Amino acid sequence: MIQMKQAHQRQEAHQTDLLISLCLFWTKARRIFDGPDNRRFLTFNNAAARDDDYFLAGRMIAVSIVHGGPGPRFLSEMLYDHLTGRTDINGTVEDITDETMKAALLEISSAASLNELHMLIDKYASLLQTAGCFDYPRSVEGKDNIVKDFIQWYILYRNQYSIQRFRDGLSTLDVIHALEQHPSVFRPYMCYSVEKLKPESLEAVFKAQLSEDGSTRRQEETRILGYWRDYLLDTGEQETGVFLQDILMFATGLDSLPPSTILPQPRLSFEWTSKFPIASTCANTIKLPISKNYEEFKNAMDFGIQNSPGFGLH
Repeated sequence: MIQMKQAHQRQEAHQTDLLISLCLFWTKARRIFDGPDNRRFLTFNNAAARDDDYFLAGRMIAVSIVHGGPGPRFLSEMLYDHLTGRTDINGTVEDITDETMKAALLEISSAASLNELHMLIDKYASLLQTAGCFDYPRSVEGKDNIVKDFIQWYILYRNQYSIQRFRDGLSTLDVIHALEQHPSVFRPYMCYSVEKLKPESLEAVFKAQLSEDGSTRRQEETRILGYWRDYLLDTGEQETGVFLQDILMFATGLDSLPPSTILPQPRLSFEWTSKFPIASTCANTIKLPISKNYEEFKNAMDFGIQNSPGFGLH
C-alpha cells in the first residue's frame, strides 16, 4: 500500500514537471518577453500588466526550480544580472528589437570623429532624450557610454514595473534570494547555455529493465541495449535524424535535464510486438524495438521519435 502511494506521488510529481515544462515553453513566446530567442528580456504590455502575467511567470519559474524542474534557460544575461543585483551590466546593440533605434545606435557607435559624433547626437536628439542619455562627450570614445546607457534604458529602466513584478513572482519560496546568493550556480538554468546534452549523460539517466539472467530474452535485450548506446553516440555526432534533446523529450516530455533527478527514474524496457519505439512520458519509459540489426534499429528509432513531436507515443 505504501509503495503504491509512493508510486502515485512520483507520478503526480512528474506530471507536474511536464506541465511546468509546457508552461515555460508557452511563457517564452508570450507578450511579456521580447528580444532574440536565446536571450529574452521583459517588455511592458498593458494587457499583461492587468492580468499580472509578469508575476505569474516569475512564480512559475520559482516553483519549477524548487521542485527540481527545468528553468527557463532563455533569459538574457543582462536581465539576469540585474535581477541578481549586479551593477556592472552590459548588453549589445543586437538586443535592440526596434529597427529604428538599432540603426541609430549603430550609426553612433560607428562615429569616427568627435565632430561626426556630435552631428549624430543632434540627429537623434529626441531619441536620446527619451532614454535620458543625451549628452555631448568630450572625446569620440564617449560614444560607448551613450550606447551602453541607451541599451540599459531600453532593456531595463523602461521596463522596471515588469521586472519588479517578475521579481516578486521569483520571491515565491524565497527563490530570488537563492539567485542573488548563488548567481553563477543558477545561471545555466535561467540563461541560454551553449552546453549540449551529451550521449553519456543521457545514457546514465536511463536504467534498463532486463529479463532474467541467462534467458534467451536477456541475450536479445543485451544486444538491443548495445544498439541503444550506439544510437546515442551517433545522435550526439548528428549521424541520425534526431537530436539528443528529442530523445529526452520523447521519453520524459523534458527538453533538458533538470537540476535534480527526474522522477520517476527514466527506464528502458523492450518492445517485442511493434517494430517502432514506444514511450510513456508519465512513466518516463522508452520501449526499444527488437530489431534484426543496428541499421533497422536506428531507422525505427528515428521514425518513431520524429513522428511523435513533443511527447512520446502512449
